[in-house]
Amino acid sequence: MLKKKLTNLIDQTDLLITDQQIDLLIEYVEMLNKWNKAYNLTAVRDPNEMLVKHIMDSLVVSPYLVGEHFIDVGTGPGLPGIPLAIINPDKQFDLVDSLGKRIRFLKQVKFELKLNNINPVQSRIEDYTEQQFDGVISRAFASLQDMLTWCQHLPNQQGSFYALKGSEQDPIPEGFELKQNIKLTIPQLNADRYLTIITKVN
Repeated sequence: MLKKKLTNLIDQTDLLITDQQIDLLIEYVEMLNKWNKAYNLTAVRDPNEMLVKHIMDSLVVSPYLVGEHFIDVGTGPGLPGIPLAIINPDKQFDLVDSLGKRIRFLKQVKFELKLNNINPVQSRIEDYTEQQFDGVISRAFASLQDMLTWCQHLPNQQGSFYALKGSEQDPIPEGFELKQNIKLTIPQLNADRYLTIITKVN
């Protein structure tokens, strides 16, 4: 029973998530599992594993987000953007990825879960210049250096970069400043996770 497991995982954190939001998170996992068979959206095949490695891994970032409008760069199947959008209905998330099949999936998620606070966009991140954001979130970038170089046009004056990393961070390039490096605790995940928050030096 996925709902029981997810509720149990959330209970081990300080996150306050409604029953209705838990239902939406489960629906998202079920959609991801279904589409994954044809579209190969994630290497994680077991929905129970998705709850830990995808859902909880995304949700724990929520308390650190400052602002209202965020961009999830290289979102893949919507991680961490979709789980964050579900539990933060008052915040807006642009989900950007260059692969059409991922964006098709995200548009379907938006439609089926009625998530009006997500905006799936197919684009290379360096070409995405529509606007600026309070926060630039990334979970899958190879290196901090690449993320900062390719996304430096995205944060607004007060905006920050939020990089989810599996290890201590790489050196910070010139022109940027480390604000916080937070070790995240994710129930049942046997791996180190860090959230590195960086700002541009004005």
